[in-house]
Amino acid sequence: MSALLAKRRIGNVLLFIPNMLLLCARLLTDSRVPKTERALVAGAIVYAIIPFDLIPDMIPFVGQVDDAYLIALTLLRLMERTDPEVVREHWSGGGDVVEFVGAAAMLSAKFLPKQIRRVLTSRVEVAPGKLEDLKDFPKPLLVARPEPEVVGSKQ
Repeated sequence: MSALLAKRRIGNVLLFIPNMLLLCARLLTDSRVPKTERALVAGAIVYAIIPFDLIPDMIPFVGQVDDAYLIALTLLRLMERTDPEVVREHWSGGGDVVEFVGAAAMLSAKFLPKQIRRVLTSRVEVAPGKLEDLKDFPKPLLVARPEPEVVGSKQ
């Protein structure tokens, strides 16, 4: 994908942030969404609304990419743990929201530094042993794991 095309596509993703926030707000009121997922969705809304976050929203374009990434990760996680049809019912934008959210996460990840992706991704993961009701579910999609560091090698 060329750099110009990628910038155009991420620009389109950023235009959908208001629709994604509206979707998140609607999901907060749906009783089919588990409480844990509602809490994460609420956190994603707050993160997107406050102007001071990992990349301040005052920086044009780049300041909204981290918001789009966190919202997309949160929605991906929610769709893993509930029926994606619940999310589709609340979507007022065009196209299939499930495909859009996946594409938004992948595309916005390309524009974020690895360290910021790791911090945001860690906010969406469930700590092992913390939530017994989620212990059998797979980890969230698109998780960037730190590479193991080589402590020292014997020759």
